[in-house]
Amino acid sequence: MISSLAIRDIVLIERLDLEFASGLTVLTGETGAGKSIILDALGLVLGARADRALLRAGAGQGTVTACFEPRDDHAAIALLAAQALQTTDLELVIRRSLAADGRSRAFVNDAPVSSGILRELGDLLVEVHGQMDQRGLTDAKNHRAVLDAFAGHDQLLAATRAAWTAWRRLADAIAEKQAQIDRARRDEDYLRHRLAELEDLAAEPGEEEALAAERSRLMHKEKLVTALDQATTELAGNEGALAKLGAAERRLLRAPEIAAERLQPALQALERALIEAGEAEAEIAAALRDIAAEERSLEALEERLFALRDAARKHRVPVDELQDLLERTRDELAGIDAGAEALADLEREARATRSRFLEAARSLHESRKAAAAELVGLVMAELPPLKLERTRLDVRLEPVAEVDAGPHGLDRVAFLVSTNPGQPLGPIAKIASGGELSRLMLALKVVLARAAAAETMIFDEVDAGIGGATADAVGERLARLAAERQVLVVTHAPQVAARADHHFKVEKLTTDAGATVRVRRLAEAERRDEIARMLAGAEITEAARAAASSLLDVAAAR
Repeated sequence: MISSLAIRDIVLIERLDLEFASGLTVLTGETGAGKSIILDALGLVLGARADRALLRAGAGQGTVTACFEPRDDHAAIALLAAQALQTTDLELVIRRSLAADGRSRAFVNDAPVSSGILRELGDLLVEVHGQMDQRGLTDAKNHRAVLDAFAGHDQLLAATRAAWTAWRRLADAIAEKQAQIDRARRDEDYLRHRLAELEDLAAEPGEEEALAAERSRLMHKEKLVTALDQATTELAGNEGALAKLGAAERRLLRAPEIAAERLQPALQALERALIEAGEAEAEIAAALRDIAAEERSLEALEERLFALRDAARKHRVPVDELQDLLERTRDELAGIDAGAEALADLEREARATRSRFLEAARSLHESRKAAAAELVGLVMAELPPLKLERTRLDVRLEPVAEVDAGPHGLDRVAFLVSTNPGQPLGPIAKIASGGELSRLMLALKVVLARAAAAETMIFDEVDAGIGGATADAVGERLARLAAERQVLVVTHAPQVAARADHHFKVEKLTTDAGATVRVRRLAEAERRDEIARMLAGAEITEAARAAASSLLDVAAAR
C-alpha cells in the first residue's frame, strides 16, 4: 500500500506531506479546491507523462515522492529484482522530478529508472479509476488475465503453459531437423564426392608437419651424401686416417727393444684410435646404405604434401582438420538416413504433446466458462443498487484457431456490456458513459478484489451524478473493497465520505500573493461539519449537522 506522499512545487502546491493508512480514505473539498492536483502528482510517480504545465509557476523544479509498503510476495518485488533494484525492509520509494525545460527523471530507492519501468511498476502498485481514465478492465488485452485471477485455476494455467511450451519446443526441433535433412539431401552428391576424395587422401593429424620436416631433410640429401663420401675417403682411403694410424702403429712396433716399455702407452692409444676410426667408418657406411635404401623420393614426398594442402584450401580448413572434415561428412551422410527416423520420432512426440496441450486447454476453457458465469452473476447482483439495473454484463469466451494458440490456451476473453434494453453488447469503454463506467468498474472491482494485483485502488469521483440510495450503495461497496485493499476516493458524496476510515479535506487558499492548496486530516468533529457542508452547501445548518451525524452513526454501525 501507499504509506506517504510528498509533493513539492506542483501546480498550486508548494509543499505538501500526506500520510496514508489501510482501509478507506476519502478526499473531499469544494469543486476546484485542488483534489485533481493531488491525483496528477500521484500519477507522476506512477509513470504518467510528465507535462511541464504541472510545475508551479516560478519554480525551477518540482518533485513528487511516494513511499509504498508492498507485501514480500508482491509482483512489484519480483520486478525490482529483475531490474537489480533493491528494497529496504520492503519499503519502496519512488521519486519523480520535473524541470522547467520539461525534462523529468525517475528514481526507485534512489536508483534511476526509465519511464517504461516506472509505468510497469506503477501498474503493479496502484489501480487508478476515473470517469474517463479507466485502466485495466477497459483494455480487452487484460480480460483473460482478470478472469483467470478470479477463477484461481493456477494449476490448469501452469499445465497448459507447460504443454504449450513443450509443444512449441518440439515444433522448433522438427523444423530444424527437417531443415538439416533438406540441406543434406540438397548437397548429397557433393557430400559423397567429398567423402570419396577425403577417404582416398586419408590425411592424418600431424602429417603435414612431419612431411615438411622430411622434405627439408631430403632437399639437403645430396649435400649429406657428398659429406659422407668425403668423410669415408678421409677415414678409409690410401691416405686416410685408418692407413696413417696403421702405419704409425707398425713403425712403433719396429722400434728397438729397449724402447718398447716406454712406447707402450702410445701403442695402446693408437690401438684405440684404430678401433674408433673403424667404428666411425662403419657408421658412415651404414648411413650411406640407409639413404640409398630410401624408397620415397623428394618428388613423391612433395606430391603428397601438395595434395594435402590443395585439399585443405579447397575445403577451407587447416590440413590437420581434414580428418575431422571426413568424419563430419560421414555424419552428414548418415544423418540423411538417420534424420528421417529421428524426424519421425520428434513428430510422434509432438503429436502426443499437442494432445496434452489441447486437453489442458479444454479443461482450462471449461474452468473459464464456469468462472465467467459466476463472475457475471456476482457482478449483476451488485448493479441494481448502483442504479445500473438495466445494465447487462457478459464475459464472452471466443475460440482462437490452433495456429494462434498460446501458453494461455485457446480462448480469447472479452468483457462486454449493454447499458440499455435492446442495446447490443459491446466493449465496456465504448458502451458505458462516464458515470456508468465508474460504477460498473466499482462493481467489478468489488467482485474481483481478492484477485487484484494492486494493493492500492484510487477512485476519482466514482459517485459523480448520483446521490441518495445510489451514493450510499457506492459507499457501501467502497467500504467492502477497502476490507481487501487500500482504497483512496475523491468524492462529493456525503454518503461515501461517511464510511471513510480516514478523511482528508482539500482546500484552496487565495491571497494577494496567489493561490495555494492545502490538505488537512479531519478529526471526528471536523468530519461532521465537512459532511454537513457536502449535504447543505455553503451554509451549514443544524439540520445538515444532524443529518451528517446520522450518516456517520449509520456508517459506524455497519
